[in-house]
Amino acid sequence: MPAATGTALITVTIITVTCTLTIRTPMIDALRLMAWLSPTYPVGAFAYSHGLEWAVECGDVRDADTLAEWLGDVLERGAGRNDMILCAAAHRAAETGGGADLIETNELALALAPSRELHLETSQQGRSFLDATLRAWPCPALTVLADRLTAEVAYPVVVGAAAGAHGVAREATVAAYGLAFVQNLVSAALRVAPVGQSAGTAVLAALTPRVAALARTLHSGDLDALGSATLRLDLGSFRHETQYSRIFRS
Repeated sequence: MPAATGTALITVTIITVTCTLTIRTPMIDALRLMAWLSPTYPVGAFAYSHGLEWAVECGDVRDADTLAEWLGDVLERGAGRNDMILCAAAHRAAETGGGADLIETNELALALAPSRELHLETSQQGRSFLDATLRAWPCPALTVLADRLTAEVAYPVVVGAAAGAHGVAREATVAAYGLAFVQNLVSAALRVAPVGQSAGTAVLAALTPRVAALARTLHSGDLDALGSATLRLDLGSFRHETQYSRIFRS
């Protein structure tokens, strides 16, 4: 500092901080759904067969053909169809911020589980999905909805709510959920039924267009469309509770 002028020399360091923002696109949304519904997502889906293990035990599912028939019924006349309707309803509630509608949909979804094991299947996966998604994909809208879902939460409901809160398209969400439902049961069949990977892949390919067709009709429907006609599966889920040898929780 020169004494004659009283002038000080000040050095200013400018630090530039670069922030990377992820811009939502259809591709990003599709990848998000793939991640959420992947077998690696920590919901414990591998532990459940939705009654398939009993269907194999009693001889209803014996090969690829009977597996395809059984899965088609579950998808179009049973829990697969109902879950897709519930997923769509939860998505609508999340889009509009309808916490009361979401709670009502969740309570209905839990009540529709016909046995203790199927109730555990949907509620355990639902809670695990919500906890994992809040940690990995934080979202203010989903946090608000999660505060309303403090007890048991059904799996299709929380998937729909998360997608709606993140702005993912409803039809794509419902279709992805339906395909993941079928995929998990095909995976279970590979472990418990006399069906190989090639046959299981063919069954999945054959059912995929039927999943898409259901998504097109169900994503805009309401809860009045709920209903099922898979009584043998429902009764089998009760019998599975006391099945002597089993590897699945449902």
